[in-house]
Amino acid sequence: MTYTFDFGTLLPYWPQLLYACLLTLWLASTAVVCGFIIGIITVLARRSGVKVLRAIALSYIEIIRNTPFLVQVFFIFFGLPTVGISFTPWTAAFIALSLNCGAFSAEIIRGGVDAIPRGQFEAGAALGLTPLQVFRYIILKPALRVIYPALSGQFILALLTTSIVSSISAEELTSTAQLIDSDLFRSFEIYIVVTLLYLVLATIFSTIFKGIDRVFFSYPIK
Repeated sequence: MTYTFDFGTLLPYWPQLLYACLLTLWLASTAVVCGFIIGIITVLARRSGVKVLRAIALSYIEIIRNTPFLVQVFFIFFGLPTVGISFTPWTAAFIALSLNCGAFSAEIIRGGVDAIPRGQFEAGAALGLTPLQVFRYIILKPALRVIYPALSGQFILALLTTSIVSSISAEELTSTAQLIDSDLFRSFEIYIVVTLLYLVLATIFSTIFKGIDRVFFSYPIK
C-alpha cells in the first residue's frame, strides 16, 4: 500500500493555523499568569497561621497534582453544569488550565521560598514588617531567581497542555487541526504540520526564556 503526500492541500488553511497558534499562545500565557497569582495566594495560605486556610491550600494542591488534567477539564465543562454552573468551552479551558498551573506553581514557589535563608524572614520581622510585607519585599524577588527555570518550563508545559482542551472543542491549534482534518481527510499531513508548529513555538519560547535567564538571573546568589 502506497501513500502520496500532498501538503499543498493545507496551503489555504494556513491563516487558520496561524490564528490558532495565536489563540494557543494567548490561552497558555493568560493561564500561566493567573496560575502564578493563584500559586502565590496558595503559598501564602499554606504558610498562614489559620489552620483552615492551610488545609484548603494543601487539599487544592494535592487534588490538582494527583488527577489527570483531562478529568479536570471534563469536570469543569461537563460536571459543573449539573449544579447550574456552565461555561463556554474557552472559559472552561482557561479555568481548568489556570487552576492546574496554580497548583504546580504553588509547589514551585514554595520550593523557592524554602530556599531563602531563615535569617531573611527574621530580618524582615525585626524591621517591623508584616508577614505579607516580608514575603513581598524581601522573599519574593530572591525566590524568583531560584524558581525562574521551573516557571519558564511551566509555561512550555502549559503551551503543550492546551492541546488537551480540544476535547471540549475549545478553539486552539489542535482543535483547528481536527476541523481541517474533517474537511481534507489528510490526517498524516495535518498532524505533521501541527507537530512542527508546536515544536517551533516551544523552541522559540525556550530560547527566549534562556536568554532572559542569562541576562537577569545568571549570577551567584549571595
